[in-house]
Amino acid sequence: MMREWPREFTAGRKRDSSRPMPKSPPPPRTPSKRRRGGSAHFTHFDATGQAHMVDVAGKDVTHRVARAVGRIAMRPETLALVRQGDAKKGDVLGVARVAAIAAAKRASDLIPLCHPLPLTHVAVAFAFAEDDSAIEIEVTAATLGRTGVEMEALAGAAVGLLTIYDMCKAVDRAMRIEDVRLAEKRGGRSGHYVAR
Repeated sequence: MMREWPREFTAGRKRDSSRPMPKSPPPPRTPSKRRRGGSAHFTHFDATGQAHMVDVAGKDVTHRVARAVGRIAMRPETLALVRQGDAKKGDVLGVARVAAIAAAKRASDLIPLCHPLPLTHVAVAFAFAEDDSAIEIEVTAATLGRTGVEMEALAGAAVGLLTIYDMCKAVDRAMRIEDVRLAEKRGGRSGHYVAR
């Protein structure tokens, strides 16, 4: 049986003024990137601590490239199945490549404050790390725009690895997705970044 709504939410009735409205939580503290003036902040919060999509209208349109990497560790037998193309669901890396590209194109649908960007290029590469019994992924995304493509590359890498997990989970549920990270970015005000 459904519980009744509190009186203040019932249609056609006024809110009971004897019951105080709950207070909003205080705005989050926002330490992060350092502004030129010296104060640190997260760019996705405004001055009152409310989330917002960053205004990039004042930035120049430049060629921007980001490269993200990650890996999925698995049993040696599972790695052999992927390499031989004998997984039950078919060509694991072929499907994962398409999934990674699709995820890069839809990053703004997955991440609420991410700007939708017209990507000019997405490339996906895989490598077998035999010693670690793992598959490594590298996703490169590019655009001509006012904001970077880091989230597109990261979304592609994450979803590519999740797709490998989905394709192989029938034989190896203990696979581990590891070390998804930004490896490099170029373009924009912050310049060139390479992970150490």
